Amino acid sequence: TAGSADKCQYAAAIGADVVVNYKTEDFVAKAREATDGQGVNVVLDMVAGDYFPRNLASLAPDGRYALIAFLGGSKVDRVDLGPILRKRLTVHGSTLRAQSDSVKESIAKELQEHVVPLLREGKCNPMVTTVLPLADASVAHTKLETGDNTGKIVLTIE
Repeated sequence: TAGSADKCQYAAAIGADVVVNYKTEDFVAKAREATDGQGVNVVLDMVAGDYFPRNLASLAPDGRYALIAFLGGSKVDRVDLGPILRKRLTVHGSTLRAQSDSVKESIAKELQEHVVPLLREGKCNPMVTTVLPLADASVAHTKLETGDNTGKIVLTIE
């Protein structure tokens, strides 16, 4: 999902099979349509809030829901949790902030061992669309806060 026509075009251009503008389209209906009525296997949710029940509805039986942030808020009013049981969904929440330094160190080592080689070999290519000097960090934050970004924003130290 993306929140503008430009972002949807960008996602399609880099290989997304199905693109949904969540501001103008019903992503639950689009998910079902794209999966012959089954729903998606995985939802990676950074928004939560009012999107939580719709994300649950978009999942297929035995689907997995991963919650990693609360950009839309951490509270949800009057949610029917029945689909979690009926569809045998797995709900997982995770954040680095609550982890101990030793866990963060272990994750960093795993990334160094398993992900950095993929980056070096060109097998994993993050979509960097903006590169700014560290002195312009406030510009980067503004781009993120206003949604004026499509790929990754990288700050460089010179």
